[in-house]
Amino acid sequence: MNNYNYFAVDIGNSWYKVLASDHGELREYQMPNAIALYDDEFYEKPYDEEDIELEENLIAEIKSPAITNKREIFYAGKAAAKQRNVSLTASNNQKADEDRTYILLFAAAAYHASIINSNDIELDYCIDQLAVSLPTTQYKERKEQLKQRLIGSHTITLHKVPGIPEPKELIVKLEIKDVIVGAEGACAYLGLIRDIDTLTIKDDNLVKDTKKGIIIGDLGGDSVDFVGIKNSKPVASVEGDHFGINLFLDTIIKKVSKNELYTFDSRSELEEKLFAGQSEWYVEPFAGVRKDISKYVIPQLRIMAIKYLEHFDRARSSSSEIKGASRYIAVGGAAKLAQKQIQEAAVRWADKGRPIELTFPENLEKLNVFGLMILAKMNQLKKQHENTEELISIEG
Repeated sequence: MNNYNYFAVDIGNSWYKVLASDHGELREYQMPNAIALYDDEFYEKPYDEEDIELEENLIAEIKSPAITNKREIFYAGKAAAKQRNVSLTASNNQKADEDRTYILLFAAAAYHASIINSNDIELDYCIDQLAVSLPTTQYKERKEQLKQRLIGSHTITLHKVPGIPEPKELIVKLEIKDVIVGAEGACAYLGLIRDIDTLTIKDDNLVKDTKKGIIIGDLGGDSVDFVGIKNSKPVASVEGDHFGINLFLDTIIKKVSKNELYTFDSRSELEEKLFAGQSEWYVEPFAGVRKDISKYVIPQLRIMAIKYLEHFDRARSSSSEIKGASRYIAVGGAAKLAQKQIQEAAVRWADKGRPIELTFPENLEKLNVFGLMILAKMNQLKKQHENTEELISIEG
């Protein structure tokens, strides 16, 4: 299993979470879901290049059958989030249809390839098994389209790469041999029950609980996905909805800009501040001026928490197979950020006679990408097993 390269990407509307395993060595990245058109005329040459990280200066040009617009160059991730023309996700976006999905995923793969081959300016990188996710609302109709656009050969040129000579270009020829697509939420279940290295079951109690049924509520940037698990298998009748933290982040950004005269570069800047804890919930619109923004943050997290529970209640009532679910599990970065507010709202729901006792597991924000890496490895094992059976059949 460790003889292959695996790449797992949770295509979040706020962040791309990436796990890469090269011959058993595991690395982890994340980048904001942000792109911006690059214009050489307005590029500001860094004063001291040694202080510039490639991750914060990722400028990618992509030649690929997956990309519709092949002539443009883009800032990607953290580099894009700092630009005035940054493009963030729109609600109800269709991930398999949009160039941004492929631009960001290929840029992330090229960045990873450059990190593990730091002395080369032209390199080949092969992914034996890629695993990516889609929301439950897009999974059935779009998974084959996403898979077919990702499989194959793609060339990524990274421009203005710090630390290498002129023309400061790094070229990555990327080969993706196979792709498997998982549904958000269902992948989190894999991440909960299996060990990411050995793939063995690590939580027997949770597996037993699925005999009665469990519900996983994956709260992300622009979607909330509910997956009912019965007898360790997803129940298809629970669908996701277009609701997530981005709407509330945008409201906080507007209120802070209007009242405190501070403009965030992007949602990711605000999210990083919120994840750092309440002691970091302030901005400095002017030198020496410090403004507390918790009065804008907490009300929005409370509203989001109430709506999240409303969706949870609706999901558990929507399917006869999971009405008697034994456990409700919160996953996703937005659920982690608003855990306190969700728990407070759940107390009020219990007082009203409609208890929703949520479990907040360890690493709840990473469970989807953990599950995707497990899915990639399991698919590779399955293919090896099938090839062995074919060989035995032929030789027999």
